[in-house]
Amino acid sequence: MTYINKLAEHVDTTVTLKGWVYNYRSSGSLVFIEMRDGTGLTQCVVAKDDVSEDVWEAASSLKQESSLEITGLVKADERSVGGHEIHVSDVQVIQITEEYPITPKEHGVEFLMNNRHLWLRSQRQWAAMRVRNEIIFAIHTFFQERNFVQMDSPIFTGNAAEGSTTLFETEFFEEPAYLAQTGQLYGEAMAMAHGLIYTFGPTFRAEKSKTRRHLSEFWMIEPEMAFYDLEMNMDLAEDMIRFIVKTVLDKRGAELEILGRDISKLTPLVEKPFIRMTYTEAVDILTSDATATMLDEMLASRKEEEKAIKQEREEIKKEHGSAKKWRKNQIDARIKEIGSRLDQIEEDYRNIPQWKQSAQNFEWGNDFGGSDETVLMMQYDVPIMVTNWPAEIKAFYMKRDESGKHALGVDVLAPEGYGEIIGGSQREDDLELMKERIAEEGLDKEVFEWYLDLRRFGTVPHAGFGLGLERTVAWLCGLQHVRETIPFPRMMGRLKP
Repeated sequence: MTYINKLAEHVDTTVTLKGWVYNYRSSGSLVFIEMRDGTGLTQCVVAKDDVSEDVWEAASSLKQESSLEITGLVKADERSVGGHEIHVSDVQVIQITEEYPITPKEHGVEFLMNNRHLWLRSQRQWAAMRVRNEIIFAIHTFFQERNFVQMDSPIFTGNAAEGSTTLFETEFFEEPAYLAQTGQLYGEAMAMAHGLIYTFGPTFRAEKSKTRRHLSEFWMIEPEMAFYDLEMNMDLAEDMIRFIVKTVLDKRGAELEILGRDISKLTPLVEKPFIRMTYTEAVDILTSDATATMLDEMLASRKEEEKAIKQEREEIKKEHGSAKKWRKNQIDARIKEIGSRLDQIEEDYRNIPQWKQSAQNFEWGNDFGGSDETVLMMQYDVPIMVTNWPAEIKAFYMKRDESGKHALGVDVLAPEGYGEIIGGSQREDDLELMKERIAEEGLDKEVFEWYLDLRRFGTVPHAGFGLGLERTVAWLCGLQHVRETIPFPRMMGRLKP
């Protein structure tokens, strides 16, 4: 058996493929089968005059997603999907499907999410999952090459790390327990044993949020480093993101093309340094007249674009009736693109005035909301690293500067409106200060005694951060919602399939 992604190695030879019918059409004495096997797509051509009657009947009986085995001669063909075409000599049907629910026509998001187990087979979803896999492998490669040890933190915990209001509570053998919000506290313990570690696992947040950036269950990569300060922490985060982006660009160009990703937005990330600024500097930019003007100009440009593409749509609709089939397919695809863009423009009409109002009214000391991050990042083509946050809005474990007013934390914000992808900090290593913070937060000191032991026995400066995998996948793939970045998303109102 041969896999589709290896066809280049078998040109002008006969191979056997096993897979599923992704698309199907017939034209008189020819049947065209677009076949997928999990590694890619290829076109298989069955000519009635070249095969037996049984093979022709088998090929003619196929439906979308029928499973089959095909034998044929591999020919290079740049016009065909994947660059190759199979001249079929034999078709063995494994199963003829019932009517497949997901068709080439437009489906609503709710329908697709209810059929997520099948939607995963579509080309865009397939491409997104391949990019996700590449990102995961790149992360492991990055840390393993730098002497880090991968370790695992528990999913059941007895304490909160990111605030008690976002916890999923459960019972653990008659004791209260919570699904982990982060592996960080345990990561600190492991770093005191191994120096450089990272955890990679699922984390849970019970926020009742349905925004495009939120999941209730998501995957986090959390390195912890002994003897690191904030600057070293930021350097590592920047190097990691740059490594991930370069790997995806080098190895998943075909998948990014399927997703329609504009890679010119990603290429600056490989070489250009990220921008570093303090929270106060970021607030000044957000509330500036220049930002307000930028948003006004953006709104005006959307109106011009709307007028232009509506006019284009009317013109190509007139052409549709007399066009040949290949051109009709082009027109249909373009009309679909225009519809999607008009939906986005309509959303921008609603959002931009709200973004402007939020930015102009932002007060120092508040945390950035999603719209604030979006507006800030519209002005940069590389991530920005925002540091020195008001201590009151950051977690108790973050070290503070000498004034005590600023947390030595960093949020890394991605361009194009994708928001925070990394949150990190230098950790508080002073035992007495940590005791004070736990008391100030009203946390149960007894639950955190093990964590305080890290400050009692061999405390050192240390730092770490957490990278949200799904937000990173969304950003690099250019996806609008994180629900498409994980095989089976869990979010408020979504527990099935």
